[in-house]
Amino acid sequence: MSTHKPAPLTRLSEEEELFYSTVRQFAQETIAPLVHTMDEEQQMAPSLAKKLFELGLMGIEAAEEHGGAGGTFFEAALAIEAISTVDPGVAVLVDVHNTLVINALRRWASDAQKRKWLPKLATDTVGAYALSEAGSGSDAFALQTRAEKAGGGYRLNGRKLWISNAKEAGLFIVFATIDQAAGYKGITAFLIEKGMAGFTVGRKEDKLGIRASSTCELIFDNCEVPAENVLGEAGKGYKIAIETLNEGRIGIGAQMLGLAEGAWGHAAKYAQERKQFGKAIAEFQAVQFALAEMATEIEAARLLVYNAARLKDAGQPYLKEAAMAKLFASQVAEKTASQCVEIFGGNGFVRDYPAEKYYRDAKVGKIYEGTSNMQLMTIAKQMLGK
Repeated sequence: MSTHKPAPLTRLSEEEELFYSTVRQFAQETIAPLVHTMDEEQQMAPSLAKKLFELGLMGIEAAEEHGGAGGTFFEAALAIEAISTVDPGVAVLVDVHNTLVINALRRWASDAQKRKWLPKLATDTVGAYALSEAGSGSDAFALQTRAEKAGGGYRLNGRKLWISNAKEAGLFIVFATIDQAAGYKGITAFLIEKGMAGFTVGRKEDKLGIRASSTCELIFDNCEVPAENVLGEAGKGYKIAIETLNEGRIGIGAQMLGLAEGAWGHAAKYAQERKQFGKAIAEFQAVQFALAEMATEIEAARLLVYNAARLKDAGQPYLKEAAMAKLFASQVAEKTASQCVEIFGGNGFVRDYPAEKYYRDAKVGKIYEGTSNMQLMTIAKQMLGK
């Protein structure tokens, strides 16, 4: 019988630990002073994206030959987690850019597209991912955006809603149907560049949380797209969408994990500073138990997220694990953020303190990149073989 004991999934290698601590320090020193202003003004600080590129956080998995870091998906998840402890809104920029856009190009782009776009995405161009529409949320493939053949390319018409990174992005992966009668087999992915004729970034949403992250409408009015801007094969866009969103679930799990960690840290610190009845509230058993339960659930969420990311990097099946990670981490984030507000008491309900922002930011974790009900459906199908 083997006596080998596997290392805990939460244990990081020295290199991973250094990477995480470096990103965490950057978040605390550079992002934290901007959080309140970005939330109030509902926009990313203009200088921040440049700093994220300079630190190498916008090309984590891109190959070194394309200007990237040549890192792992797990490292991308660590970066998202570390940034989310300070501002989950900023983490969205890093998450969508890495786990959806860059990964889609790495897997599906032609050599010419990789040479053109991956160096830009790794150094100075933000990416966005445009799938959702007014009538296609959880039913992601009920698309109404049309792509008709025109000359040597395509002409796009339609609208996309709730597109993260839209304001900052220079490149958009846009899904449209070239044959409505073919259903999901007509869906095609296109690379749309900012400034293309007939393409407009529309109204920015006024959101409950993650307000530093831009979420906008995209409008296509006879937008001419050359044939070389088709990503993958025509009619195979559904496969690109499914695979990238499966990975994206892990990224959202990492975001919610980091959010929970950040909220817990503020709650624990405040509990040791706030005095009632002549002593710090952290000395009361009720508060201790609340913090202990929160910490336990955060550790469980970390196990799920890290395990899913490790499986993805190892080339092992991870669909069920990704859904579980997103489902549970989003639940833990919301519960932890709510408990953080309660530990802060009246101060938790006002914007002078960080607790209420974590609470607002947490809610979206159960909604985007697949609602909690969609995750439950995925898990059930995987478990029951349906």
